[in-house]
Amino acid sequence: MPLGTTPFMLIYGKSCHLPVELEHRAYWALKSVNVDLTETARKRYIQIHELEELRDAAYSRSLNNKEKTKALHDRRLKGGKEFKKGDTVLLFNSRLKLFAGKLRSKWTEPYLVKEVFPYGVMELENPDNGTSWKVNRHRLKHYLGGPNESIETEETPLDPSH
Repeated sequence: MPLGTTPFMLIYGKSCHLPVELEHRAYWALKSVNVDLTETARKRYIQIHELEELRDAAYSRSLNNKEKTKALHDRRLKGGKEFKKGDTVLLFNSRLKLFAGKLRSKWTEPYLVKEVFPYGVMELENPDNGTSWKVNRHRLKHYLGGPNESIETEETPLDPSH
């Protein structure tokens, strides 16, 4: 590896000895030295349990790290998309994703939330003609209002007497 070590060494802090290698080395040592088998079996049993403890500790550290990362990510998220019945929302038009104009908005006209279902399903209603359909919550965003509908004009009198 580019780091000069194995992934096992990075995680567990010791070199990796597979059970087959240990068994082979232990068998070779038994043949050459003629050591008692019960003592060797006891050492092997302890080594296996140490590896299991190291693995469990690494798993718990990994789980803690994932929880911290998730908590950090969740804190950085913008305000959640909580929709209620009667909210005004904009719908994302996915067809414009490929060929949108330079200044053309991908969000279509405001709709009313008619019903909120579990798992992020919303029923929208078009206020113009009353048609309704269901969409996913991820395709919606709150409508904060648009330009003023009423056009205000300022009148300046031409006659200086007024």
